[in-house]
Amino acid sequence: MTILYSHPASERHVTPSGDPEQVARHRAVLDALDGLPLTRRDAPLADDADVLRCHPERYLTRLRAAVPAQGQVALDGDTWLSPGSLDAALRAVGAGCAAVDAVLAGEDGSAFVAMRPPGHHAERETPMGFCILGTAAIAAKRALDHHGLDRVAVLDFDVHHGNGTQDLLWAEKRAFFASTHQMPLYPGTGAASEQGAHGQILNLPLPPGSGGAEALAAWTTIAARLRDWAPGLVIVSAGFDAHAADPLASLNWDESDFAAITGLIVDAAGAAPVVSVLEGGYDLAALGRSVRAHITTLGGITA
Repeated sequence: MTILYSHPASERHVTPSGDPEQVARHRAVLDALDGLPLTRRDAPLADDADVLRCHPERYLTRLRAAVPAQGQVALDGDTWLSPGSLDAALRAVGAGCAAVDAVLAGEDGSAFVAMRPPGHHAERETPMGFCILGTAAIAAKRALDHHGLDRVAVLDFDVHHGNGTQDLLWAEKRAFFASTHQMPLYPGTGAASEQGAHGQILNLPLPPGSGGAEALAAWTTIAARLRDWAPGLVIVSAGFDAHAADPLASLNWDESDFAAITGLIVDAAGAAPVVSVLEGGYDLAALGRSVRAHITTLGGITA
């Protein structure tokens, strides 16, 4: 089975009408996973100490001061705070850390964090691209610094490059970060030449209009690097906006491609547990189908 972390706080992060990163995303994911044999747990609030592994205290203080009493305030052109937003983001981080703790304790071989807002665009002191806190990177640092792992891997198949994860792990020689993403596309980072301070970052950009064949070729390359890295834990930034139906990009994947990529990751991880964290995916029907394909493959579930 797989441990599923979620919390109603995800639906209290309220964005303006028409925003693609909407409350309904959370319900679409949970509805798609309904009936699967998952171990369901509430997402806890993160400790500040975990957040501060990646973001400075002045950034967290600035976010807390910016939370409105009502309505929404814009942190940038795409990223919003409502009264419940920071609680939701802190529970996403808390769930990522709790998932790391659980799989490293041997409670299960995999976990999925079904929380919003997403996190992989949040840089050290810059919220952007719907993201407030770097959930996946913070989870990786929890595994390294709290649990003492020698190596972790963070793998990102969201259609948009995880510039925030890359920023937060750029100088972390114990963390391998690999990403496929459409290029050109927001946020404009993720060139193959961006390799990290220790050569531990692998970016494989994909051209607009490409589909499953190109994706699987890239992820076969990443899987080979993952085997060589031999991490004690794999964290997946699981964005589903590379789906052909998604309105924010122009890759042509379908749910079978997400299942195949997940299978490559699980195989290459070997004995290492896998923690998956929800990132993007903005067509609700495609998001639900793709998440279900991802989770059934991740947990070896016959559905």
